[in-house]
Amino acid sequence: KLASEGRYKEALELIKKENPFPAVCGRICNKACEAACTRGVIDSPIAIDDIKKFIAEKDLSADTRFVPKMLNTTGKPFEEKIAVIGAGPAGLSCAYYLAVKGYPVTVFEREEMLGGMLTMGIPSFRLDKDVVNAEIDVLREMGVEFKTGVEVGKDVTLPQLREEGYKAFYLGIGASKGAPVGCPGDTLSDVYTGIDFLRAVNLGKKPKIGSSVAVIGGGNVAIDVARAAVRLGAKDVTIVYRRSRDEMPAADEEVLEAEEEGVKFRFLAAPVEILGESKAKQLKVELMELGEADANGRRKPVPTGRYETLDVTAVISSIGQRIDMCGMENGSAMKFNRNGTVIADRLTYQTDEPDVFAGGDVVTGPKFAIDAIAAGKEGAISIHRYVHEGQTLTFGRDMRDYKSLDKDNIAVSIDCFDTAPRQKAASGSAAEAKKTFKDLRGVLTEEQIKKEAERCL
Repeated sequence: KLASEGRYKEALELIKKENPFPAVCGRICNKACEAACTRGVIDSPIAIDDIKKFIAEKDLSADTRFVPKMLNTTGKPFEEKIAVIGAGPAGLSCAYYLAVKGYPVTVFEREEMLGGMLTMGIPSFRLDKDVVNAEIDVLREMGVEFKTGVEVGKDVTLPQLREEGYKAFYLGIGASKGAPVGCPGDTLSDVYTGIDFLRAVNLGKKPKIGSSVAVIGGGNVAIDVARAAVRLGAKDVTIVYRRSRDEMPAADEEVLEAEEEGVKFRFLAAPVEILGESKAKQLKVELMELGEADANGRRKPVPTGRYETLDVTAVISSIGQRIDMCGMENGSAMKFNRNGTVIADRLTYQTDEPDVFAGGDVVTGPKFAIDAIAAGKEGAISIHRYVHEGQTLTFGRDMRDYKSLDKDNIAVSIDCFDTAPRQKAASGSAAEAKKTFKDLRGVLTEEQIKKEAERCL
């Protein structure tokens, strides 16, 4: 509504009550809000993400960005020092909302670059690093301190930080370790994990992948890896996925962009061996067929006993991510799931170490950036309550249990509304995009924004 009235600074302030990184999310969000938008019943959902992207352009300039003022009941900053471990979306979100409350916050990051998986795990053609850094600069203006190149658990321990006066901790480390293919030959040179591959690319390196690349997996990381391989000069890039296209978890929009850039897909195929003496030469796959649905509703791939081989110069595994606690678990009361994720209370995010709260991938495993951002805000609420004696961590909390509107039983008929086309931003062509790591996707114009906002029911 604010956007439709041209009140963009106020719109940015409103967005930041729930999400401090709208410019980032305007480029990489999974758009769950658009999936729930009732307008989609008539024609297509409101381009909520694109509207926020337009509004958030103000955040990229120091002259126009919204920096919230400190807001707490005492009118002066708190003295309790808080340590945030990990400068990814969860940790940065927690730091933001604690800074709004007036806490002295220090963010510890083991890499030299801030942003976590936003900068290390997402290629720049989807999320330009200048965008991430601009929104992190807002935190600096709010007084958040950053210490990079510090690995908590090795360079400094939680007990040492407690001795330095830190009253609470937020554990926001991501799932930063890639999972190998898990078949014979996956230790050959020219075999990478998707996470390591993308980290190298984002640091400006050019992994040697040759001309024929097989990418194992069906999620968004696999798509990012394949599109990055195209930009590194690979002529033949194939995504190998053990289920069909319908079961593929990657976003439809990203799959389409990959196809337009020449990426191929080999569905219903699972790797069984990477062949070669020192370097990868061929990928042997077993053909699959779909069986009964699993617990998530996706049909299980069933081996058929038939095989194929693909000629390759590199294989990149994008089948999963793992947690690296860096030794913080040693001597700690924290408990862990079998997959290495930290066990934390679903509502408060408190671990079995009372002054340690955790959220994001370290608790849920790999999810979307917006999920980590939400977990960071809830962690900040808990820490604010925890450091003040006599406060409850649970009373009056919003469970964030979303209930979708029943679109089949709407009291006011919506089928009489005129259809209006969804606005689209001007973008570079696939032929242009595949040649550069720059993000060629455009931003809606002000005229388009107003037209799009008018489509809201």
